[in-house]
Amino acid sequence: MSNPLTEARKRQLARLNGAKPPSPRAAMALAKSQEYQDAADAPSTLRAYAGDLANFNACCEKHRFTPMPATPEIVGAYLAAAGEGYAMPTLRRRVAAIARACGVAGQPLDTKHPAIRETLRGIGRKHGTPARRAAALTTTEIKKLCRVCGDDLAGLRDRALLLIGFAGAMRRSELVGLDVTNVTWTTSGIKILIERSKTDAEGEGAEIALPRGRSEETCPVVALQSWLATAEIKAGPLFRKVNRGGKVEAARLTPDGVRQILLKRANQAGIKGTLGGAHQSTRLAGWFRNHRLSQRCAG
Repeated sequence: MSNPLTEARKRQLARLNGAKPPSPRAAMALAKSQEYQDAADAPSTLRAYAGDLANFNACCEKHRFTPMPATPEIVGAYLAAAGEGYAMPTLRRRVAAIARACGVAGQPLDTKHPAIRETLRGIGRKHGTPARRAAALTTTEIKKLCRVCGDDLAGLRDRALLLIGFAGAMRRSELVGLDVTNVTWTTSGIKILIERSKTDAEGEGAEIALPRGRSEETCPVVALQSWLATAEIKAGPLFRKVNRGGKVEAARLTPDGVRQILLKRANQAGIKGTLGGAHQSTRLAGWFRNHRLSQRCAG
């Protein structure tokens, strides 16, 4: 199935009144522009937007609305029809998807129009529910998690993964995206360069400094040193798969792999709760974010 947003972007480049680009260099620039436009949104976002647009088009067909060009009144009616059946974040994302499609098609949608804004506010007041936040991990729970990690390769990796993620308040996707070159060793600890994250859409990156902890048991620096030395990792992915035979593989862990590790270690440690949620940051990072302690290790 073709992506409506991608198709609209292609139509943008086609609007040259039938004329060819004035030079090969201009043609390359236009192609490069297309490439960057296609990379403006993450694949998961584009998939969600495509689903949202399909839902909007189906609703318009059912109610005999004209989907494009979308007007604030039509979008407001669409939201009202969806109303109670969807969470507020889903409805806001659908408005964003419709607005994006309108924009790339050269037909901007005013999302601040009362027909849209006030409809959303009304739905929120009548049907909205407060967002639920997972309870954050405590330092005591982190210690319990570390204690169930053995001294084998999987245990050393999991301990380092837990402590680096906890101390740096890092998302699963950020942890598995780290390479050895992203870590700089200093006299006081380590610096970790996060090249890209969910909240860094522009790709500017961020650097996190993690000092040595007071206790070796919960020091992220010591844990990372032990993992890398024992696994003999000198380049490439920082956190890797360990197969059932106890061998370290070349492939990096996946975000879902980290979720499975958290669930396994939490079960072993007897910790109950919502570790490893599908979309939000795990409780592992939540405690540090809530308390603004990203420059301190668990002691």
